[in-house]
Formats: sequence, structure tokens, C-alpha cells
Amino acid sequence: MASATQRIKQIKQPRGGYIKPQEFIQTQLNDSAKLNESENIHASLVGGAVDYLTRFMIKTPIEEAFKTTLIGAALIRKKDIAIVLAAKIRGLDADSISSACKLVGFDVVYRGNPRLYKPVEEINPDQDTVHNVKTLVNRNLVFLEEYGPIVKQGFSFEGGYSNLITAGDGDFLTKDTLWDFKTSKIGPTNKHTLQLLIYYLMGKRSVHKEFDTIENLGIFNPRLNKVYKLAVADISIEVQEEVKRGVIGY
Repeated sequence: MASATQRIKQIKQPRGGYIKPQEFIQTQLNDSAKLNESENIHASLVGGAVDYLTRFMIKTPIEEAFKTTLIGAALIRKKDIAIVLAAKIRGLDADSISSACKLVGFDVVYRGNPRLYKPVEEINPDQDTVHNVKTLVNRNLVFLEEYGPIVKQGFSFEGGYSNLITAGDGDFLTKDTLWDFKTSKIGPTNKHTLQLLIYYLMGKRSVHKEFDTIENLGIFNPRLNKVYKLAVADISIEVQEEVKRGVIGY
């Protein structure tokens, strides 16, 4: 039993990857915002806070936007703390962002690594980090305004899992594109592109009919403010079949 990301770590991809990142068409978005160079909390906390705050800012109920964190907190009997933190999240003010970063500290429990849990009271983003989170969320919102509307978000793949991959959740679907958001300081890697292909293939077998109209795979990185997009038709049938059998285990 493994999540999609755990499964990817277990396999050796062909030279360059099943899908080479340079195959994606890149589009640079521009704004006047500047990011601070340093952040004082772990990159996974920043990424989670940006992801869930983005969902909250597009009117997703707090219980749904931060669903995995609340489940994680419940698993270690700290849901009361999580509920208090969630109640403090109202927008993109400093207190809301700080509370979101703390709340994301429970995510690691949900994702199956409770040994890595760090008391959320010790997660205290500084002003530079808060500024960056706010900027990244705002870039996500601008992106969604331009490339949306969203037809599905924060989805799992019921009906599409296998004996090898039993977990994994996607970010956003628009009418014709499966989108994954990354906040890394570098562009997509072949692990990221394989993750997208796995999600697409699982999505096609899942209960979600929205995948019937998906024609593209896309990545948006608000830190780089870049869009990466590839037509599924440009991925060979041979590669798709190899990933289905050798990676997912269909």
C-alpha cells in the first residue's frame, strides 16, 4: 500500500523520465510582487498553507479546504486545537496566515507519518514568510481567474486506485486540464510530471466523470509564477500503457 508520491519514489524511471519536464510548454506570468528570499518554516508547511488558503479564498468552506489537517489532528486527539486555529482563518491577514501554517502541521499525521509531527504551537512563521504565503496565494487566485473556472478541487480517485497505489489526491480540474500546484524553487521534475500522468490515468478509471473532458496536464508554480502545460495527445500510448502496468499496477 502506497500513495502515488510514495510509489514514484519506489521506481526507476527511464532516462529523463516517462515524461521529460521540457516537453511541457512554459508560460511566464508577470506581476510586480517580490518574494522574500528566506522563510523560517519548512517548505511543506508553506506549500500546504498556500494550497489550503487558496481553496478557502475561492469560497471553499474551511472544513473542506483544511479537511486533511482536521483529520490529522483528530487522529492524534488534538482536534480541539485544530478547531481553534481554523476559527482564526478569515482571509489573508497575518493572523489568518499564521494560523493556517500551524494548522498544516497536522497534515503530516494524515499522510501517514505521525512520527514527524511537530507541536503546532512551535510553528511560528515570521513576517517574511507570511508575506510570501500571501503573495503565493494571490498569484494562485490570479491564475485561477485566468485559467479557470474550476470544475473540481481537492479530489481523490475512488475507483481508480490499484493494489500498488491506494492513496493520492489531486489539486484542481478545469474543463479540459488536470492541474497540480507546486511551490518549489525549481521547475517541474520528472517525479512531478509522472505524478500528473498517474493522476490522469487513475482519474480516467475513477468515478469522476469530469475526467472525460480532460485533454491536458498542467502545473502552476506561483513561486516562479510559471505555467507548464502538455497535451495528453502528445504522450505516447506506449508510455501511458507502461505507466498503467508497471507503475500503477493495472
